[in-house]
Amino acid sequence: MLERNLKGVVINMKAVVLEKTCKAEEMIIKEVPIPEVKPGWVLVKVKAFGINRAEVSLRMYEADAPYIKLPRIPGIECAGEIVEPSDSAFKIGQRVVALMGGMGRSFDGSYAEYVLLPVSHVFEANTELNWTEMAAIPETFFTAYGSLFECLQIQSDDIVLIHAATSALGFAAIQLAKSIGCTVIGTTRKEERFEFLEEIGADFAMLDDGTLSKQVKNMFPDGITKVLELVGPSAIEHTSKLLRKHGIICSTGQLGGGTANDFDVIKAIPNGVYLSSFYSNYPTQEIMDEIYNLIKQHNLKLLISKVFTLDEISKAHILMEQNKANGKIVVLVK
Repeated sequence: MLERNLKGVVINMKAVVLEKTCKAEEMIIKEVPIPEVKPGWVLVKVKAFGINRAEVSLRMYEADAPYIKLPRIPGIECAGEIVEPSDSAFKIGQRVVALMGGMGRSFDGSYAEYVLLPVSHVFEANTELNWTEMAAIPETFFTAYGSLFECLQIQSDDIVLIHAATSALGFAAIQLAKSIGCTVIGTTRKEERFEFLEEIGADFAMLDDGTLSKQVKNMFPDGITKVLELVGPSAIEHTSKLLRKHGIICSTGQLGGGTANDFDVIKAIPNGVYLSSFYSNYPTQEIMDEIYNLIKQHNLKLLISKVFTLDEISKAHILMEQNKANGKIVVLVK
């Protein structure tokens, strides 16, 4: 229950408070004061939020970094309602989504009943989706959209390989690429996931078992045009060689771990192949509107693995760590 003062005004809220790096089972839910509103920031009642690997990394090791000031409420995205618009143009009760911009790292994030957010990273949600569905969109679809359209500059005649396509980000990328007519290859390390990838929209499912290059060359002797690399730096040297001359590879995810200290971009990237990367810290209302339009226009699927409550945050993180989620993990707060 939220604590209230004598006039019935809510003054405290439940929040996940990270006080140190810890195991998922050690995550703490506490009663903390609701943030005070200030100019340039709005107070949002969190209805739901998605779980991201960045938050797992924060809990496991990044919280020890000097740039993270503990205690900290994690959470890099959310869907909710404006409860205090401050000096912004938002209205009380307006449905919004928010993501990035320092959420859960530079300032407290969305693992709470209320969150204070900079106006610049809060966006009107022009959609009829429910809270659970809305929470599956912001970070995942924004990252997929930016990687594909801004960095890879995909066109309808592109052959796009999505490396580690069975992640939530991979699922979103498959659908967005197919929405404009691309030929899409989705890779997985488990053959039993082939049918699922094809159901989502992939034209081809390929096993990432050390023979990926041979499989691609057999299907596309001249190579492919674009690669969305979600495994990380350790895979770039291999997947960039699948590209035709003037093909583009975008390194977005790090499912295979952090940076590779011995990565030599000159030796790793073939001549005439372009390397890009997507940093998802600069969302805009225009892009979020376009994402919602694409989802509605093409009836894209919002793949939700499982929905937890705030009190079940540990279980949500454990599922993320196990890499067994078929889609986005969502926490419903309302």
